[in-house]
Amino acid sequence: MNTTDQDINYILNHLGEERSLYYQAVAPPIMQTSNFVFPTLADFRQRFAHEYDAHVYTRGNNPTVAILRQKLAALEGTEDCLVFGSGSAAISAAVMSQVAAGDHVVCVASPYSWTKHLLTAYLPRFGVAATFADGADLEALAAAFQPNTRLLYLESPNSLMLGLQDLEACAALARSRGAITAIDNSYCTPLYQQPHQLGIDLVIHSATKYLNGHSDVVAGVVCGSRALLENIFANEYMTLGAIISPHDAALILRGLRTLPLRLARSNDSALQIARRLEQHPKVEQVLHPLLPSFPQYELAGRQMRGAGGLFSVYFRADTPEQMERFIGRVKYFLMAVSWGGHESLMLPMAGFYNIPGRPVPGISFRLVRFYIGLEDPDWLMADLEQALEAL
Repeated sequence: MNTTDQDINYILNHLGEERSLYYQAVAPPIMQTSNFVFPTLADFRQRFAHEYDAHVYTRGNNPTVAILRQKLAALEGTEDCLVFGSGSAAISAAVMSQVAAGDHVVCVASPYSWTKHLLTAYLPRFGVAATFADGADLEALAAAFQPNTRLLYLESPNSLMLGLQDLEACAALARSRGAITAIDNSYCTPLYQQPHQLGIDLVIHSATKYLNGHSDVVAGVVCGSRALLENIFANEYMTLGAIISPHDAALILRGLRTLPLRLARSNDSALQIARRLEQHPKVEQVLHPLLPSFPQYELAGRQMRGAGGLFSVYFRADTPEQMERFIGRVKYFLMAVSWGGHESLMLPMAGFYNIPGRPVPGISFRLVRFYIGLEDPDWLMADLEQALEAL
């Protein structure tokens, strides 16, 4: 079942917070400890026998992190959740948990850069191959499957070109081929899209983005069934040790309190700015899933409840130098690679041109990815309009 607004209110403000155990504190406690003691030998044995649930060592379990795990799993509608030290750690653990030497992965074309590096540079060292296919074309995804395909990896929407996949159809395809599905759901968050309810097995987030929302934590999340997560816990999680600290978990818990407000503000402001940019004579195309001009607009309306603050724009420019003049005149959008915080950001593809020793990327210099934060949208639009005079 989809999480209702009432469920979300309870999850974000009460679930997992046993205040009677912590002096009736409003904020969850930060258990900033590396180690836990055992009062008796029987307790020692009991906790080691159930380390997935017990507190033995913070590299495995920690009470503050456990509260966060419970909330995130409930938001995604899954049985459980693990929290990692970064989004790329979460992606790597989820993928590696499903493959071994001789196995094959089908992945959507042009995924997040470190996902692509994992599949093209790292895992091939251990005999794991990958094929990339157009995620908008179910037949292309099906054609990419091989007898040894174990995982179908999705990003919907993608965080640069905003491409979507039909999640229900993709889940059915993978099941019919005996494969597991995983998705990067960072763009939508659990509030705007719940892939598990559409049949996806593992749901991944960069918690650095909206879930924390204050640009001061790097973290990742994997949600799914207890069986799949117990396997990750016993292997990739405990072995590689890419954990989150209790302090950072507490910061994300703080961020979750305002997640609905922040996400709604970014969503509404971004859609307003995207619509205005679409009408600007110096703009060629705006890529935003909730604009009727978006190629997958109907699919977005079917499986997404919102889009957050991220969209991309093709500007009418002839050279990277023209784009550089435009970017140089923008005052209030910070230039940065991440997104999801309170501040508005831009990521210009022109910045990847003319880097010594680095090949020209396969994406046009005319493309800029924007993230709309919590500032006034009219103020942000005025900044873009004055900068566009440089084109």
